Amino acid sequence: MIDPLVTTYRAREAQYAALRDAALAHTTRLIGEAGLKIHNITGRLKRADSLADKLRRKPGRYRSLEDVTDLVAVRVITYFESDVAAVSRLLEAHHEINWEHSVDKSMMHDPDRFGYMGVHYVVKVPPEVDQFIPHVTEPPQHYEVQIRSILQHAWAEIEHDLGYKNREAVPREVQRRFYRLAGLLEMADEEFMALDRLSRDYAATLPERVQSEPDSVFIDAQSIKHLLDVSPVRDLDEAVAAALGVPLLTRWPDPERPQRLAALLHYVGVHSVGGLLGELRRNTGGILTFATRLLPRLPEAWLPAGGARPGTGLVNHALLRACANPSLDPQEIITALDMSGVLSTRQMVDVVLDTYAEISGEVKVDARHS
Repeated sequence: MIDPLVTTYRAREAQYAALRDAALAHTTRLIGEAGLKIHNITGRLKRADSLADKLRRKPGRYRSLEDVTDLVAVRVITYFESDVAAVSRLLEAHHEINWEHSVDKSMMHDPDRFGYMGVHYVVKVPPEVDQFIPHVTEPPQHYEVQIRSILQHAWAEIEHDLGYKNREAVPREVQRRFYRLAGLLEMADEEFMALDRLSRDYAATLPERVQSEPDSVFIDAQSIKHLLDVSPVRDLDEAVAAALGVPLLTRWPDPERPQRLAALLHYVGVHSVGGLLGELRRNTGGILTFATRLLPRLPEAWLPAGGARPGTGLVNHALLRACANPSLDPQEIITALDMSGVLSTRQMVDVVLDTYAEISGEVKVDARHS
């Protein structure tokens, strides 16, 4: 026999689906406006057969659909456990929380606690969401918001797939392994948070360290990202762009470019910021001459962008070092930067070597020519 609540739910399923979509959009907007970096936000609508199973397992507990608090749920997956608290504070500030049906599992202090730590809120439908729900006699009054870190989510999904709902469901011989795994995941979450803090601290101190002790700063994506905006790297880029009569694309949308530039510099033997800055200051004229001779011969590699990309001076510096050192191959740089266009990589290497021979006055044929 079908429970009357299941029948009612099926009749109103479109209304609950509208609530899911509106709640998801509302939560996404709140988190975006707060500037929080979140891994994923999804919405879920409880299946009618899942509701029927829940009603069978707990007969007499639910007298109306309003008593079932998880028909609609929004799930927020954060990168770090610390972000769970930030999202929680945001939701508490913008929603009326039903504390009787909400749970913060991070407040469970049992040292051998079983399961994952996360936050489940049951919130009253706010006006910003209510306006997008079809108006009926008995509209939904609440929905659930689940907040977990990626590792907490991984635990919950695996635990659910194994069918273990609580401590008593787990055979004694596997309980110890569950506790060990829970501890490992908690430690991993803490280590990821520590790495995030170290990364942010490193970025915050970069400007001062580059200024006061550049030889101690390693060439990496973060240091290159900083250098692209300051002298002499920025000055060299502007000089190349001016010589070519094109703009410097200071807002070029390529977040991976600092990482690729760092890899190129390592390839040609430049590993410290101090070493790089010294070389740029000593060889600015040569780099500029090389760039203004080379780039007009390879318009396919850069003109489609509409100007010179940030770091073009570093690219030409790396090409110069590769040309000057027979053990290095300019092809590695061209391939890494995906510079090939109409011309093949081999043809571009020949142009690079010819340009280098021209400005250096060499007449012998480089063995790296095709």
